[in-house]
Amino acid sequence: MYNDYREEDYKWIKELTLYPRTLESCLSHFEDTSQIKIPDDRIERVIFQNHAKKAIRKVAQNRGHLLLVGKPGTGKSMLADMFSRVIEKSLGDYIRPKESIIAYPGKDQNHMRIAYEDPKKIEDHISMLNRAIEDARNSIEDFSLSKQIESVRKVKTVLLWLAGLSVVAGIFFPPAFVVTGLSGIGAIFMFMQENNHKVQEKIHQEMQTGKSLNVKPLMDMMPEILYDPRKDTSLMIRVSEPGSNNMKGGFRHDPYQSGNLHTPIQKRAYLGAHAKAPIIYIDELKTLIKERYMSSLLEIMQNKKYVLEGGRNTGSGAADRSENPLKADNLIIACCNHDTLAYLQEEGDGAFLSRIEDKGEIINMESAVPETKENVAQAARYIKQEIDNLGREFENTWGMVLEKEGPAGVRRRCEKIFGKKLPLNYRLKAREFSRNAVAEIVKELRCRSSDGKLSCVLRPINGIIKTAELEAIVENSELVEPRHVRKALEEHLSLEGAVSKELVEHKKDLKKYISSMTDSIGYVVGLAVIRSRSSSQMFGQPLPIHCQINTGGSDIITAPGKIGEIAKAAAENVRASIKKLLHKVGAPYVGYEMHIEYIQAHDGVEGDSASVAMNIGLISDYIRQPVSQKYGITGSLTGEIILPVGGVTEKVRSIMDIDLTMEGACIPWQNKHDVEPLLVNTDFEYIRKEEVPGLRIYRNEGGKDPFEIFFCKTKYNAYKILMGVSREEVEDRITERSKRDLEFMRNMKSKFAED
Repeated sequence: MYNDYREEDYKWIKELTLYPRTLESCLSHFEDTSQIKIPDDRIERVIFQNHAKKAIRKVAQNRGHLLLVGKPGTGKSMLADMFSRVIEKSLGDYIRPKESIIAYPGKDQNHMRIAYEDPKKIEDHISMLNRAIEDARNSIEDFSLSKQIESVRKVKTVLLWLAGLSVVAGIFFPPAFVVTGLSGIGAIFMFMQENNHKVQEKIHQEMQTGKSLNVKPLMDMMPEILYDPRKDTSLMIRVSEPGSNNMKGGFRHDPYQSGNLHTPIQKRAYLGAHAKAPIIYIDELKTLIKERYMSSLLEIMQNKKYVLEGGRNTGSGAADRSENPLKADNLIIACCNHDTLAYLQEEGDGAFLSRIEDKGEIINMESAVPETKENVAQAARYIKQEIDNLGREFENTWGMVLEKEGPAGVRRRCEKIFGKKLPLNYRLKAREFSRNAVAEIVKELRCRSSDGKLSCVLRPINGIIKTAELEAIVENSELVEPRHVRKALEEHLSLEGAVSKELVEHKKDLKKYISSMTDSIGYVVGLAVIRSRSSSQMFGQPLPIHCQINTGGSDIITAPGKIGEIAKAAAENVRASIKKLLHKVGAPYVGYEMHIEYIQAHDGVEGDSASVAMNIGLISDYIRQPVSQKYGITGSLTGEIILPVGGVTEKVRSIMDIDLTMEGACIPWQNKHDVEPLLVNTDFEYIRKEEVPGLRIYRNEGGKDPFEIFFCKTKYNAYKILMGVSREEVEDRITERSKRDLEFMRNMKSKFAED
């Protein structure tokens, strides 16, 4: 009997059972996270990224640029902040700007000049100029209308005397009353004019507009301090939308453009990051590309200076500019994802990347690292750091309540949040993780990667840690235990994880229905994954597949629906594999139409990991042998060999739900290390079904609900597990079926010839 396995292969599978003890030995230096010490060096608090940390120290020493490339959540922003802190402590006193930036009028109202000067000196100089202008203002006589008021008062007095005399004359000569009326009206008008002059005089004296207008030309000549290093002390400026206004600066709109009230150019100018900060941090380089600022940035990085110009094509400020340049010797720290890096490689033949490499380094952030003792210890330390961060958050949020109302007040208020009665000894504080709980987090990091590595995408893990903390706090447990972490994993799902969970729930009923309605011939349970865009996490789900082979007709393979190019190529490869098998066993070949259907895969299928499942389904239909619907299978089929695929841990984990009624899975031999994290905090044992080795994992305590995982090297190993037939039996039945089909085709031709 042919056997694909050697004796050392069985030993290798047995070695997988040692993984939980290996992981425990990596965590043996503590019982809970309270015994873990956080390093004082802030750069060392960033875990897994050893190459990046080493590069940051080197670039910081050389005052170079830095480009961090990697997936979201790998620590790019944290490393950029650490870089700023290193520069602050090492060279901060020397690279921090020492001079103020002053602007004063240029050759006309649309031009200004830039000067750099000692802050104290320029402050004294401006104070002296302000005093001189104030003296000039005070030397101007106060506004007065006394002469006009006096002349109006004299006319008013004359008119009043004339009115009085005309009254006396009117007694003897009545027509004189006409003079009385006219002089009275004139006196009233003069009275109103006198009051009007007094009001104007008072308003002008209170507002002193006359003096201000007289000294406005002097005030417009006053220099403006655009940057004072004593006020802006930070070395690094974070720019979220790197456009011309934020990076260079510009000129504000002038609302007073008429009546000799326009604002002088130096008072409308403002500076951007280039002029004010030694270090510029661009969090997402993609936004810089969208803002079309790349060409300006390259020019400034090359020349280390630039001219301040108006930012609008029309309107106020369009023609404004500085006559001399501003200094711009900045260190650029930028972060981007791999899709942006591909654009940068094409843009200007990689000009930006060339500038970075000339004076700095491009760092590719690790997305996964080997599971070594050092990296496991770093993961534990990371958990401790998040616990301390959560403790500080509790202190900031509840510190005042605890101070004023004590623990009882905190408990009473927390009862309103949780909606239930809490124990009298309840304490709102961050709980430490037990060793086994830390192992659960390490397990999750392993599940989210492959090839025996730990995922470096840590941002989603933060949410899991905090959710597990909340579970322990509500339970008032002394420590965070594995059950709290597992509960957090169930609740803390990404958008894609929630969608995957809904699909798995749907597949439970679908699988039960298919099993009850068919003889399982041609039906096979494949395994697929959904990848989260935000966290890069994969979520597995069962993928029912139906295959059938029809004798005669054209020699084609059909896979309808939204099938990707790789999946189509995998289907063609399956056809070639079956034809090769027919030729190998000497079976006569006739035309076959092969049909493959991914059942209710509405979003389409891509990848080659279902090729071995397709092969089993087609062979099952060809030899009329049922396929066990209790086992799922994944793998890339090349000839007879099953090659490794991605996401195996998540694929297997997705069908371990007891309600799905699955009892096991077949995975590629080379994916055997992807099973290791599933052994953490569970009971398991080594098994063997004839020549195929495997592991049996008990999903519940007490040896209940076993789940078997078999490691297949060839498709014949999978035939043995899923259909219970050996290599020889499969080949014999294929030969028999092929001969029957050939005889059938000959009879059909004879019948048609007779007709």
